[in-house]
Amino acid sequence: MAPEAEKKEEIMKVQIAGKSHVKPNKKLGRRECQLITFDLPYIAFYYNQKLLVYKGTEYEDMVGKLKDGLGVVLEDFYQLAGKLGKDEDWVFRVEYDDDMDGVEVLEANAEWISVEDLTVEEGTSTLKELLPYNGILNSEGLHRPLLSVQLTKLRDGLAMGLAFNHAILDGTSTWHFMSSWAQICSGLPSISVLPFLDRTKARNTKVKLQLSPPEQDPSSNGAIDPPLRERVFKFSESAIDKIKSELNSNPPSDGAKPFSTFQSLSVHIWRHVTKARQLKPDDCTVFTVFADCRKRVDPPMPESYFGNLIQAIFTATAAGLLSANPPEFGASLIQKAIEMHDAKAIDERNKQFESSPKIFQFKDAGVNCVAVGSSPRFPVYEVDFGWGKPETVRSGINNRFDGMVYLYQGKSGGRSIDVEISLEAAAMEKLEKDKEFLLEVN
Repeated sequence: MAPEAEKKEEIMKVQIAGKSHVKPNKKLGRRECQLITFDLPYIAFYYNQKLLVYKGTEYEDMVGKLKDGLGVVLEDFYQLAGKLGKDEDWVFRVEYDDDMDGVEVLEANAEWISVEDLTVEEGTSTLKELLPYNGILNSEGLHRPLLSVQLTKLRDGLAMGLAFNHAILDGTSTWHFMSSWAQICSGLPSISVLPFLDRTKARNTKVKLQLSPPEQDPSSNGAIDPPLRERVFKFSESAIDKIKSELNSNPPSDGAKPFSTFQSLSVHIWRHVTKARQLKPDDCTVFTVFADCRKRVDPPMPESYFGNLIQAIFTATAAGLLSANPPEFGASLIQKAIEMHDAKAIDERNKQFESSPKIFQFKDAGVNCVAVGSSPRFPVYEVDFGWGKPETVRSGINNRFDGMVYLYQGKSGGRSIDVEISLEAAAMEKLEKDKEFLLEVN
């Protein structure tokens, strides 16, 4: 058996050694908060999974410190220690009660795996045993914890696998919570920024969302989707600067707004993934970004708003147009779509959903799509619980489909960005050989 296959077999043997629950340290009584229009589209997504890997040999001390800190930070982020609830009209809420179990903490053992084994750039499917709640839908938060944490003992470190219920929080809130937890574990007496917990300040419309089992796609005829591969492409600061400066050296028109780092990298990925897929010129291709609306809504919400305050923004064009035109063409489409998504557009989207609630599935991002989640602005490598920064940060297997992209700040710091892409195997093989995409110099 090849070494890679052996490693995969070994990772599959992760043993769960114990399970406990952590509640807020203080009694808080019963509390409820209605889920709003921004939260509800994600009920039929899967739990959102993150994996952080740390070096260290004091596993028991690390686990003890993490649990102690969790009890403190949950006093403010108590919604994560609750459950989903609904009334007789199928209006969903997040509810907390001192009698609830709280956050689930699993302790596991995989001492034959080293930290270095987990910093590979190849797929996350081999990492899935280090993460809880694979294939679990957010709707199961009606009878499961809203956060599950798996702490796996490695040969020389700790793997921290987390599964967050996406119906109650987005990426901004996820990393606010993680940073706050790390602050407490690092010895701060209290967190620096309290979460803003009143969702109804962003939207106060009661939406009845009747859940039914997911419908079978009649076009699939039981067909199995082609296998996906996942890979992390690490773009250095100089590579990011090169992509951005080349794009901005040819503005589409005089007085045009410069393209941002996000728009520059996004069109780079969109064009090269489209090329790797070998689409026909008249095939449609869609770029989707899950945009943070905190500063876009009227009135604006604070950065500390806890919940989902994101919406998907879609841009579509013909594959031939995207490829034949210079990169500024695609970048302008992305820039225009993002700029147009103002308070009025957000309000219209909300009203549309409220008049005809639709359960979205994670694959609804569009045909031949490139869909970007996460953000290089999230401080993922600053999450230090007192034993150093993570060696790697990854997403789990949940909510992945052909064309899903997660952007993270680069491990090397500065303006570097790690790009985690899921693609059908044949397209991924072509992308890996695309020197223009990789910015390799001949």
